[in-house]
Amino acid sequence: MSQNAYDEPVFFANYSELPRSQKGLDGALEWPLLRDLVGDVQGYHVLDLGCGFGWFCRWAVESGARKVHGIDVSQNMLQKAKALTTHPEITYSIGDLEAIDLGEDSFDLVYSSLAFHYLTDVKELFGQVYKRLQAGGRFVFSIEHPIFTAPIVTAPAWTTGVDGNTVWGVDSYAEEGLRKRDWLGKEVHKQHRTVDTYISLLLASGFILTAVKEWTPTTEYITEYPEWKRERHRPLFLILAARKPETDGRPGLNHQSESR
Repeated sequence: MSQNAYDEPVFFANYSELPRSQKGLDGALEWPLLRDLVGDVQGYHVLDLGCGFGWFCRWAVESGARKVHGIDVSQNMLQKAKALTTHPEITYSIGDLEAIDLGEDSFDLVYSSLAFHYLTDVKELFGQVYKRLQAGGRFVFSIEHPIFTAPIVTAPAWTTGVDGNTVWGVDSYAEEGLRKRDWLGKEVHKQHRTVDTYISLLLASGFILTAVKEWTPTTEYITEYPEWKRERHRPLFLILAARKPETDGRPGLNHQSESR
């Protein structure tokens, strides 16, 4: 089962003070990249895996999605999401993404933000997403970049190289598996995988890869917030987009979206 720190009162209180918790999508630095890859959702049936406070669910409905369902492992997250949501087109349910059955519904878009690097196994989940997507449906997700998750030490930090340059030490990149991080006053468990592994799992599941994006702050952002300049030395987020082929030879997977 996935670690669920968000239902612990102190951790959840600390998390609730973060900019992305207070400001929603506007507080998520990677959101502009994600939004461009998500594109038009008019008439879509959307699934949000690891929906948190439901910010994306509400954005999708306000952008024209006909129906959105959000899933999260945390009761606290879902309670907050429901309190913020007034849209009848949105539903929420609790579920551990490592043990979940996505059911029989079909979707035009499956989305996830910063959830999959907490999961021990994503292969089964990717397979389920593929099955539940309509033909031509899209899968867009973000994770902490593997360069960021690679270090084995619990508190990786910036250092200064012999030439005076800022350095982010990367070690054990090819050694996938558990990484323990000190975050918001708690030891948080994350799973490191290489970029190769994420892409290979998507392709093995049958997806067509459509985009690979590595987020770093723009020069405009650095001008406004100079303290983020060092983030240009390494990507903080990896964003992947994939599509289910319009036709699929496997039985039972040749659905056509009613919204197209």
